Amino acid sequence: MGVGGDFDSQKRGSRGFKGLMRRKLVDSARKEVDGGHKLAKELSVTHLIAIGVGSTIGAGVYILVGTVAREHSGPALTISFLIAGIAAALSAFCYAELSSRCPSAGSAYHYSYICVGESVAWLIGWALILEYTVGGSAVARGISPNLALLFGGGDLPAFIARQYIPALDIVVDPCAAILVFIVTGLLCVGIKESTVAQAIVTTGNVCAMMFVVIAGGYLGFKTGWAGYELPTGYFPFGVDGMLAGSATVFFAYIGFDSVASTAEEVKNPQRDLPLGIGAALSISCILYMLVSVVIVGLVPYYSMDPDTPISTAFASHGMKWAAYIITIGAVTALCSTLMGSLLPQPRILMAMARDGLLPSFFSDLNRRTQVPVKATIVTGIGAATLAFFMDVSQLAGMVSVGTLLAFTMVACSVLILRYVPPDEVPLTPSHQESIDTVSLQHSSSNQKIDEENSKVCAGPSNEITRPLIAKEGASADPVVVKNVVLDRYIIDENMRRKIAGWTIMLTCVGVVLLTSAASYVNLPSFPRYMFCGIGGALLLSGLIVLTCIDQDDARHNFGHSGGFICPFVPLLPIACILINVYLLVNLGSATWTRVSIWLGIGVLVYGFYGRRHSSLQNAVYVPAADVDEIYGSSSDCLA
Repeated sequence: MGVGGDFDSQKRGSRGFKGLMRRKLVDSARKEVDGGHKLAKELSVTHLIAIGVGSTIGAGVYILVGTVAREHSGPALTISFLIAGIAAALSAFCYAELSSRCPSAGSAYHYSYICVGESVAWLIGWALILEYTVGGSAVARGISPNLALLFGGGDLPAFIARQYIPALDIVVDPCAAILVFIVTGLLCVGIKESTVAQAIVTTGNVCAMMFVVIAGGYLGFKTGWAGYELPTGYFPFGVDGMLAGSATVFFAYIGFDSVASTAEEVKNPQRDLPLGIGAALSISCILYMLVSVVIVGLVPYYSMDPDTPISTAFASHGMKWAAYIITIGAVTALCSTLMGSLLPQPRILMAMARDGLLPSFFSDLNRRTQVPVKATIVTGIGAATLAFFMDVSQLAGMVSVGTLLAFTMVACSVLILRYVPPDEVPLTPSHQESIDTVSLQHSSSNQKIDEENSKVCAGPSNEITRPLIAKEGASADPVVVKNVVLDRYIIDENMRRKIAGWTIMLTCVGVVLLTSAASYVNLPSFPRYMFCGIGGALLLSGLIVLTCIDQDDARHNFGHSGGFICPFVPLLPIACILINVYLLVNLGSATWTRVSIWLGIGVLVYGFYGRRHSSLQNAVYVPAADVDEIYGSSSDCLA
C-alpha cells in the first residue's frame, strides 16, 4: 500500500453477498457538496431534553408500579428502576457516541449502514418502522379511555367515542385517529414548533409526577410509611424477583433513542446530542425512582391495585380528588409519547429513501418548513388507520423487538467503529475524475520511491550492493528502512483487524448461545449447560481479546471529531449486547412469530426494490484515508 492508499483496490458497487454487506459513507457536511437534502437546524439541548423525556415517560408508569411491585419487586421496586436505568444507560452511552460522530436523521439505521452493512441496516430500519407505527397507534388507542376518566368517567361525545361494529366484530376508536392526525399536523408545521408543543405537554406530565412525589411524601411521613413496615422485609420475592422486575421496567426507558433521530436538526450535535440523551434518561430515571419510593411506601405492595395503583393509594388516604391530577398526568404523558412515537419515523423513511432503498417520494422536503412532510403524512395515515380499526395491545411486544434490535446493533456498531472501522468507503461515480487524479498522483509518488529504492539497492549490473537491513554497526538507507517498516506495519495491522473482526463476531455468537440456553428452561440439562458453557467461554474470551489488542487508529478520523467518547470499551458495549439479547430472547414465541412475518415482508421489499435501487449500486470504493483529498480535488475542479 502506498502512503496515500491503494487505488488498485478501487472497485464499483459489489454484487452478490458482498453487495448485501456494502457500507456507506458517514453523512456529514459533504452532503452539501453533493447537493444533498438539508433539514432545518433548529434544536438545542432544551428541545432535545423535551423530546427525550416526553418520549420516555409514558402513562405506563402510572400502572407499572402496581403490577411490578405486586408480582416481582415488592418494596424493592425503586432498586428495580435503578438497575433498569443503568442498563438503559449502557445503550445511551453507545447512542451518544454514534449520534455525535454521525449526526444523521437515520439513527440506528444510519449507524448500521456505516458500520455493518446494507442488508442489516435495512432490517433495522424496517423494524423501526414497525416499532414507531405500532407504538404510536397503541399510545393513541390508550388516550380515549383516560379522556373519559378525566370528564368524570362518562362517555365521550358520540362522534369521537369508541363504537362497536357487529358486522366486522371490531371496536373503532375515532378519538385515537383524530389525535394522530392532530399530532401529524403539528409535525408538519416545523420541528421547532412541534418540539415546543411537546415540551408544554411534557411539562404537564412532569408536574403531575412531582405532585405525586410531594403530596405522597407528605402522606407517607404523616402515616408512617406503612408499605415499608412489613414482616416480609424489603425483598419479599428475593433478589431474583427484584431483577425480574428490572427486566420488566426496562421497557419504561424506551424512548430516549428518539433524540438520536433528530440529530440532523440539532444546531451543535457534537455537544448537544450527548447532553440531551444523558439528561433525558437521567431525569426519567430520577422521576421513576421518586414515584416508586412514595407509592410502595403508602400502601403495602400486596394491596396495590394493578390497574390504578397511584390513584388508589391516594384514595386510601382520603384524597380521592388526586385522581383527577393523576389522570391529567396520564393524558399528557400519552400525548407527549404519541408525539415522540410519530416524530422519528418520517426521518427513518427519509434516510432510507435518500439511500435509494425506498422511493424518493419519502425524501422530499418542504421548502418552507424543511420537514419531510410527505413521509410525515404517510406515517400519520398509517398510524391513524391502525389506531382507528385495531386493538393493537397484542402487538405491543413487536415495539420492544424493534427497539432492542436497534439497541443491540448500535452497541455492535461501537465495537466495529473502535476496532475495525471501514477502510474503504463508497463515492458516487461523479467523483471519478477526482479519484483518477488522486490515483495518478499516488502512482507517480510510488514510482519515484521504487526508482530510488532500485538505485540504492542495485549497482550497474543489477547486483545487490547494499542489504535492505544493514548489519550491526553499518548504516541503512532511511528510505529503504521506512518502506520495510511500513510494509511490516501494514501486515500487522491487517492481522489485527482480522483478529478483531472475528472476535466481535464470535462474541456475539457467544451472547446468543448463552442467553438462549439460559432462557429455555425446557431444554435437557446436558445440552443446556453445554451451550451455556460454550457461550460463556466465547463471551469471556472475546472480552479478554478485545481488551488486550489495540483499537484502530482510524477511529479518531471516523465521522465528526470532538464529540462524546463512549467509556469502558469493550466492556460497556458487550454488556449492552448481553442485556438486550437476553430481553429479546425472552419476549416470547408469539411476538417473534409476528415480527418474523413483518421482517419476511421486509426481505421481499428489499430484494425486489431496495437492493436494485440502492445508491451504492454503482458506487466507487476508495481507501478511507484518501476521501478528504478526493473531495479537495473535487472542490478545486469546481473552482
